Amino acid sequence: MIRQAAFATLLTTALAGCTTIQLEPLPDGMTNQPPADWAQRSQSLSRFNQWQLSGKLAVKQPSDSGTAVINQWRQQGERYDLSLSSSFLGMGTTRLKGVPGFIELTLANGDTYRSSEPESLVAAATGWNLPIDNLTWWIRGLPAPDGDFRLLFDETNHLAILKQNGWEIRYDRWQGFVDDLPPLPARITALKDDKRVRVVISNWLRED
Repeated sequence: MIRQAAFATLLTTALAGCTTIQLEPLPDGMTNQPPADWAQRSQSLSRFNQWQLSGKLAVKQPSDSGTAVINQWRQQGERYDLSLSSSFLGMGTTRLKGVPGFIELTLANGDTYRSSEPESLVAAATGWNLPIDNLTWWIRGLPAPDGDFRLLFDETNHLAILKQNGWEIRYDRWQGFVDDLPPLPARITALKDDKRVRVVISNWLRED
């Protein structure tokens, strides 16, 4: 919780002019100037750190492609609990639990694996390259605490593109899911080299 609070404060001061990744020229219709309410909006989203969502996940990469149902993704501060169901590579229901820098992955057959390198373990177990630690931030439309980033906004003042840690995250749709909160992402596409991860969210819920 301390890390979340400190990052919220840092985000407020940094977003006004923080662009350490250079993108030139800007895509048509995009601006790197945050809208007037962006600091307030991002603070609200960073404080929204206890939630649950459901939806679908699709991964496309040179070696293979596949889809999964997000049965439930529960976030409690930095701790996540993610349940995926997929027939891809015989995954069945796979559960991912962890915090930044640590993950516990349980396969459908009950085998459980633990690692201090979440992305490597997910890739080894499923074949999918998922930036799991960063996704807990990107899914809300926020940069992760670690790593330089660049934000681009569209003509409607919504965040359109976030670049960080070699990934480009495109915010394809926003929706007002939760009362007293700014719109939340309803569909995002994360791209890195020849990899693509798309998340479509059908529902967000606030958790106490």
